[in-house]
Amino acid sequence: MRVLVTGAAGVIGRCAMRHLAERGMTVTALPCDATDESGVGAAVAGHDAVVHLAALAHPSLGTPRAVFANNVVATFTVLAQAASAGVRRVVLASSINASGIPMNPAGPLPAYFPLDEDLPVDIGDAYSLSKQVDEHSAAMAARAWGLTVVALRFPLVRSRAELRAFAATAAADPAGMLRTGWSYLTVDDAARAIEAALVAPLSGAHVVGLSAADTLLAEPTQSLVDSHARGVPCRRTFTGREALVDTTRARTLLGFEPAESIA
Repeated sequence: MRVLVTGAAGVIGRCAMRHLAERGMTVTALPCDATDESGVGAAVAGHDAVVHLAALAHPSLGTPRAVFANNVVATFTVLAQAASAGVRRVVLASSINASGIPMNPAGPLPAYFPLDEDLPVDIGDAYSLSKQVDEHSAAMAARAWGLTVVALRFPLVRSRAELRAFAATAAADPAGMLRTGWSYLTVDDAARAIEAALVAPLSGAHVVGLSAADTLLAEPTQSLVDSHARGVPCRRTFTGREALVDTTRARTLLGFEPAESIA
């Protein structure tokens, strides 16, 4: 498989490039801005799939207009140029923030736990809005152009060492990461999820939530919810440090199970 990767210099991009090459794929980094229609069109020619990771990945990285415009134009450009070049599959980076809940300045709590792809949307920032629009763009591309698109909702993704530092911060202020369900994924597992999304026997557009199997914190999950999220309905009782993100789609659609934990 010949794979073009946008955002190849990013946290996930670097690891994905290495991982996919180790699996025998021919991997190329996009050599231009992902909003550059002609550049993307030239780069994608001859590839079988695209992994689209390029984005302004936080609302603080530009004005609201710049963050939103960059992200949605880049995603639409990649999808359109991939379809034009005859590429049949695109894997793109969505985010746990596509629901809008974690970054919403009004501070809404999730409608329920575990978080899933159908969580009611409540958006209050440009980055989260861009990720929600990206998912709709993926659905449009599947209907209009016959692309198969997998939008992976990544949580916090870092190396295991970096995640342990985040865990220490979260332990000091557990409420600070409540709205993400204290979720995380190691960067190596993120790369494995991308590989799974590239090769799974799928058609159409799919939004897939991801998480490690546990939370960042050592405290039992049900205790965390009872202490910090009173009033948020739980659709099941959680055992041990079980994750608060439902990863059923990752397992059933992609055959992906996280392999790593920071515990």
